[in-house]
Amino acid sequence: MLSNGKSITSKKGLEMLEEVRRICRSLPEVEEIVDGFGHTTCKVKGKSFIIMGDSDEGPSLSFKSNRENQAFLIQQEPFFKTPYIGQHGWVSVKQPENWEMLEGLIKEAYLRAAPKRLVEQVLGKR
Repeated sequence: MLSNGKSITSKKGLEMLEEVRRICRSLPEVEEIVDGFGHTTCKVKGKSFIIMGDSDEGPSLSFKSNRENQAFLIQQEPFFKTPYIGQHGWVSVKQPENWEMLEGLIKEAYLRAAPKRLVEQVLGKR
């Protein structure tokens, strides 16, 4: 189920949203909602794995990771520790552009949040 992305309105933000939707189309049981803070959030079985927002500074994308990957990623531009939830391994990027790299990180975030049966389905073990 995809929302209309009400919270994301800029041209770059809408382009980001479309790229994320393209990536998520290959992943089973993804739900997209606009949360109470106006962020567009992608979830699998009720667990968030992507949070997107749009501000005067441009669009931003946050994804679920672990602390080890987070430590590696935030040493590189343009990644940074996500405010408020970064202590749980979340990583953010402002004005995302490298979709080849981000596609792998988004799929990894999905696998971290998905239940075992969906992980096995995506990884082709079923």
